Amino acid sequence: MKRDIFNSLIHWKNKVDRKPLIIQGARQVGKTWAMREFGAREYKNTIYINCDDEPLMRNVFEKDYDMERILLELQVISGIKPEPGNTLIILDEIQEVPRGIHSLKYFCEKAREYHVMVAGSFLGIALQEGTSFPVGKVDMLYMYPMSFSEFIAEINPNLGNLLEAQRWDSIATFHDKIVEILRLYYFLGGMPEVVQSYINHKDLKEVRQIQQNILATYRNDFSKHSGSNVAIKIRQVFDSIPSQLTKENKKFIFNVIKKGARAAEYELAIQWLIDCGIVYKANRVKEVRQPLKFYEDISAFKLFIIDCGLFGCMNDTAPEDVLLSNNAFVEYKGAFTEIFVMQQLVAEGYTPYYWSKEQSDGELDFIIQMDGKIFPIEVKAEENVRAKSLHQFIKDHPEFKGLRFSMKGYQEQDWMTNIPLYTINQYICNKNAN
Repeated sequence: MKRDIFNSLIHWKNKVDRKPLIIQGARQVGKTWAMREFGAREYKNTIYINCDDEPLMRNVFEKDYDMERILLELQVISGIKPEPGNTLIILDEIQEVPRGIHSLKYFCEKAREYHVMVAGSFLGIALQEGTSFPVGKVDMLYMYPMSFSEFIAEINPNLGNLLEAQRWDSIATFHDKIVEILRLYYFLGGMPEVVQSYINHKDLKEVRQIQQNILATYRNDFSKHSGSNVAIKIRQVFDSIPSQLTKENKKFIFNVIKKGARAAEYELAIQWLIDCGIVYKANRVKEVRQPLKFYEDISAFKLFIIDCGLFGCMNDTAPEDVLLSNNAFVEYKGAFTEIFVMQQLVAEGYTPYYWSKEQSDGELDFIIQMDGKIFPIEVKAEENVRAKSLHQFIKDHPEFKGLRFSMKGYQEQDWMTNIPLYTINQYICNKNAN
């Protein structure tokens, strides 16, 4: 399985001022696999230690930060002698080891010639008791579920290469086949274990069971790093998100959680879910001007599940309603497609916002800053693209050119560019490269 993060990992390995690397991301997005696979491909030896499974690791950093002793003990535990430049040291679930996070400061200051990579629960790392975070002493990368470009490269590499080339005439020839794969992505999502299971067995029941297991893992984590009262609120917010997204207006409404719910009660729960990477947040902007961050309205926002496949699992969406018909897209009022677009934009490194008029129905699904410009975005689940919001916005703001992501083919107009939904990743990457 090929993941885009490998390019960033190679860059990290070759940096002159390389520091220990922390890979962040929600559970089950493939962090462990990526670290071990990268070690196997790029190094002579790999020391892999799961700090949660190895009881001896609990004592390694407790005495002091004598790097000669620490490296010797890692050798004893793993059976592999660390060699600068030739050995990748991986410490997984590092939050389970007392002072493990703080030790990265000393790997940086006293043993930078050794290549060290760690991963673990975000909150476990951020909130590890009794230690300070090694600010300025670590490199950091964030990992997401598989993007659609990564997904199609696994399912059909030839079509993946065609999308990468952005040959719109040839893409149109294979439009129906690519749409089939896009629908499959809507159902499976981008969690690597889910995708690999489908590739190996083609069993949709098995896929749904794995998705349910991932959701159960998330729910179990709600109480692991928070008190019971906060955990209840986290679960209430999380379980309300499908209902929030299937409304006509997808703005997050606290009354959907429970009658009389107030923002102050649930702010911590929402931030917890965001920090863990389980949900993405798109704030409303009051004005469409650069930088968008200056004009955000923090009281109005939308929350999106990390993965469209997990969204379908939470709703118990039948496979045939996604793969064979448009039922899911009609019933869920475009929620699948908006989650898909949000998932791709975040994976490509953007912070999406949305815009709406306070006293009217006018709304833009997303707004991003790209290539030094602002792009207002309209999202359409199917080929029927009749909607006046984007057209009216561009009419009122002719300094902008709109983007529309839909099932229609590529189309260039004076006021708007229509991009097929399945080419979002490649289109954005090409924009950045130019």
